[in-house]
Amino acid sequence: MVAMASQTWQRGGNGLIFRESAQVSSAQPKRPLAVIILAAGQGTRMKSALHKVLHPIAGRPMLLHLLASVEALSPERKVVVVGAGREQVEAAVAGHSVSIAVQEQQLGTGHAVAQAHDALAGFAGDVLILYGDVPLVSTETMQSMIDRLNRGDEPRAVILGFRPDDPLAYGRIIADSQGVIAKMVEYKDATAEERAVTLCNSGLMAVRSTDLFVLLDSIHDNNAAGEYYLPDIVMLPGATSAVIETDAAQVAGVNSRIELAAVEAAWQVQRRTQAMADGATLAAPETVFFSYDTVLGRDVVVEPNVVFGPGVTVEDDVTIHAFSHLEGATVRKGAEIGPYARLRPGADIGPKAKVGNFVEIKKATLGEGAKANHLSYIGDASVGAGANIGAGTITCNYDGFFKYQTEIGAGAFIGSNSALVAPVKVGDGAIVGAGSVLTQDVSGDALALVRAPQQEKAGWAKRFREIMTAKKKAAK
Repeated sequence: MVAMASQTWQRGGNGLIFRESAQVSSAQPKRPLAVIILAAGQGTRMKSALHKVLHPIAGRPMLLHLLASVEALSPERKVVVVGAGREQVEAAVAGHSVSIAVQEQQLGTGHAVAQAHDALAGFAGDVLILYGDVPLVSTETMQSMIDRLNRGDEPRAVILGFRPDDPLAYGRIIADSQGVIAKMVEYKDATAEERAVTLCNSGLMAVRSTDLFVLLDSIHDNNAAGEYYLPDIVMLPGATSAVIETDAAQVAGVNSRIELAAVEAAWQVQRRTQAMADGATLAAPETVFFSYDTVLGRDVVVEPNVVFGPGVTVEDDVTIHAFSHLEGATVRKGAEIGPYARLRPGADIGPKAKVGNFVEIKKATLGEGAKANHLSYIGDASVGAGANIGAGTITCNYDGFFKYQTEIGAGAFIGSNSALVAPVKVGDGAIVGAGSVLTQDVSGDALALVRAPQQEKAGWAKRFREIMTAKKKAAK
């Protein structure tokens, strides 16, 4: 069984719009799939030493967003076409079973796709052509393109179209009510009447491998830019092509920091909506920022101005108070975080544990019901169930060369402003007096006091004030 497209119709500015959505209902055998991702552009408008397609959306490089969506289709081959900055791209895709093709000269999108010829040698199947700076196209939309290519009327290619609020300088698609393309034209080469059409070309395409490179050999660079346009294969004589549509957000491209921010904002809006639909409460959704892999359980409450970095899992019934930052952390059922808490990579907060205001946890576990309520740093440590960490406590885990572990037992009580110089162990049920500097282990149920005896000198403060007041007057 393979996914086939259901057809729907919607009235648009130029008549009925042909749309498709993927549904599993076909008995046709699944054809092999290859994916070509174009990532050879200079990216000059980003004004960055980092390759354009490696700028992150929600904590993950754009190119890896796209590859993750592609992987769900189980392609037989994946090819990334690179140019300037190829070393960065090659390093980023290492381990993703990607072949690299190089476009030495920037001669247009058609020329770029042609560079994948050798990487697809011997491949027979369908080819999806995607863009590394168009990162949010969904797996379902990709599948719909493939389904339309194989629906039975044998289109030469399937183009992904969209209708932006402002068509700007996008290439236009002239199609009939069945989605059959009569003409595709770049904005530079379009007439005024053609520019008035709102159906635009995203550049994404599905085509059979047996046709692709033969068609690319037939296009020319006789256009305003002097480039080989990939869409020109659609207008070659001999067969018709089809268009399906998606929403503009899926095919938003990134060519500048401004566009990067806009795509990030759109992604965050969608993710917030999904989080609330899945059972989380966001008190001020527009102030909460997720990463691509954030996992929230049910009945999680997230207060304003919370940031989730990559690698965070939050279980059910957790409350995350305002202005907290979490990254690489796990928060267990019923725990409470913040306000103004920071969980760094390796933090594992146990069920019903509490991490309070201005507390930082790094590579440390808090057992069930443990508390670190105020102004503390807990790093490279394990804190047992029910333990209480007093305000201002620090685990001194680093000597300038190596990191060391602190172990705090279940039910232990660490007094305020204590410094635990690792490696050190505090036994179950032990109490460490406030202001202590521990350099040795503490036995279970013991009291540890590490501070000088308190002294009192009667009348000393009064005499001091009198002496200093007299000196101040004499100095005038």
